[in-house]
Amino acid sequence: MTISETARLRHPEKRNRQDNPIQRKPPWIRVKAPTSPVYRETRDIVKANGLHTVCEEASCPNIGECWAKKHATFMILGDTCTRACAFCNVATGTPASLDMQEPENVALAVAKLGLEHVVVTSVDRDDLTDGGADHFVQTIRAIRHHAPGTTIEILTPDFKAKSGAIENVTQARPDVFNHNLETVPRLYPEIRPGARYFTSLELLHRVKQLDPLMFTKSGLMVGLGETREEVHQVMDDLCAANVDFLTIGQYLQPTQKHAAIDRFVTPDEFYSYATVARGKGFLMVASSPLTRSSYFAGDDFKKLRAARDERAVTGIE
Repeated sequence: MTISETARLRHPEKRNRQDNPIQRKPPWIRVKAPTSPVYRETRDIVKANGLHTVCEEASCPNIGECWAKKHATFMILGDTCTRACAFCNVATGTPASLDMQEPENVALAVAKLGLEHVVVTSVDRDDLTDGGADHFVQTIRAIRHHAPGTTIEILTPDFKAKSGAIENVTQARPDVFNHNLETVPRLYPEIRPGARYFTSLELLHRVKQLDPLMFTKSGLMVGLGETREEVHQVMDDLCAANVDFLTIGQYLQPTQKHAAIDRFVTPDEFYSYATVARGKGFLMVASSPLTRSSYFAGDDFKKLRAARDERAVTGIE
């Protein structure tokens, strides 16, 4: 086991898991190693500002492509999560105290990179009284100040359903409020044991109640043992919560201590999922083996706005 893998397994729940061999990836999953000069420039700006990105911390396969285009997903609230989800490669354990300069540093990096669209996510911080909600608010405000032309997408935890957290973040008016369901309800005890499916669903519904014009978004991983019927039911649940944008991507096992891949879902199956989801009424659907929540997020945001404008003109509900 490498040093980075060991560092990510501080939490006893991860250390005590059985080893699951990592399967060889099919041809449609493989990506090129990052080599671009722009990739290195993006990396240097992130490091110079002392920031964390989910691109690195979660071992995203698209990091080379995204950073070569100066697309980065900033991870706030530190680099240590209070939960131990079986799919996630972010370090777990006891987090350090909050860096109160982090919102400002994120905003300065966004301005320096000249981003049109930024995604801000975080670790779970169940140790904080508001779950970290105010840190999201401060980060949104700082970006609005330093990069007023940048559109903002947030990918939040569930804030442990703490009172007022969703309301405070929604009032800060990000352009997109994203919260991932991650998997089907049956697999939550195994894959996402610190969370509750209907708590996450209610979060998304609550955002729409608070601000019907705010775009909402959620994502699913497949290849964990879910059935097609279960995925369709999640789509129905998200539609009932008025979620605008659905992403579906292949789960990739980070280390032997993480949940095993049940199977690699084929590109044709992802296409089929997208077709079904569009038929159910989502404004936007991104479904492919390498789809991740923030993959092409800026381009997708433009399409999302265009889709809503078109729906408003045609009167389609």
